[in-house]
Amino acid sequence: MKRKFWNWVSSDDGRTLYLDGAIADETWFGDEVTPKQFKAELLREEGDVTIWINSPGGDVFAASQIYNMLMDYKGKVTVKIDGIAASAASVIAMAGTDVYISPTGLMMIHNPMTIAFGDTGEMEKAISMLSEVKESIINAYEIKTGLSRTKLSHFMDSETWFNAKKAVELGFADGILFSELREDVPNSEGVSFSNIAVINSLIEKLPKAEKVKALDITQFEKRLDLLK
Repeated sequence: MKRKFWNWVSSDDGRTLYLDGAIADETWFGDEVTPKQFKAELLREEGDVTIWINSPGGDVFAASQIYNMLMDYKGKVTVKIDGIAASAASVIAMAGTDVYISPTGLMMIHNPMTIAFGDTGEMEKAISMLSEVKESIINAYEIKTGLSRTKLSHFMDSETWFNAKKAVELGFADGILFSELREDVPNSEGVSFSNIAVINSLIEKLPKAEKVKALDITQFEKRLDLLK
């Protein structure tokens, strides 16, 4: 049985939750992170909480709900990225009071995507909706990093990957887990751009996506209202 994200332990430092796997509004394969499940475990007890994240991302609306839960949580929220916080998972990471990333960890941000069908009007509406979703995502990045919206938009346009040092340098993370970097280690740019990496990752998942549903633009518009 795969470890589900809501496995947690309690200690003197508070609870620890593990957010592993894809983020979705409902579960198909049994190992997705859903807002409903996350809320139940987050509110099970009070006090400080540590969230370990290792997720390729997923549904931006589900991620928005989880982000809001953590931002509204009364205790201190510490986020620790031990693998990858990509796409929608990077949005959730921004809710941490303190965010730490493993020396081998990665973050990735990019523009939102959807599936749409219809005539020219429907396509134009989809483009408009994606623009609004992008702006809502930038809100979370801007609050955490203090970077300009223009710079954040450019990072998203280029599908930008950050290693641990670059994530800290840009303000997406507050520190690197386990040890401080030695002062004599040369600085690294730590930024790379790779559309093909995400494409290949999606292709690898296609055989398992038998139950994936396309979201028409009407449904998309209704769900966008949740972010406003």
